[in-house]
Amino acid sequence: QLQLVESGGGLVQPGGSLRLSCAASGYPLDIYVIGWFRQAPGKEREGVSCVSRRGGWTNYADSVRGRFTISRDNAKNTVYLQMNNLKPEDTAVYSCAAYVARYSSTCSRGFAEYGYWGQGTQVTVSS
Repeated sequence: QLQLVESGGGLVQPGGSLRLSCAASGYPLDIYVIGWFRQAPGKEREGVSCVSRRGGWTNYADSVRGRFTISRDNAKNTVYLQMNNLKPEDTAVYSCAAYVARYSSTCSRGFAEYGYWGQGTQVTVSS
């Protein structure tokens, strides 16, 4: 059973940066697509970004493209989300998630694809 644990959230001022980590255990990460999702109070969950199982394909929501970068280190069983130029509207609980994709070289930000979820980490952008 794959388990995912996020870390790296916190309070940051507008314009600042954070790097979130998603550490996997229980199974090698290299057969899984990993996605980052976020949900703010009163808003729907948003697929922020995803990365293919070997890291060659990434996808971003329009709201974060150019500011966020997703990457993965399969040797360390860890996926990262580097978040730069943070804005107050980025405030949310961020969760990583995974789905098996043994033969795919792409990824999807569709929520329904994902079968494994972490518990989430809070990111607050405020002055």
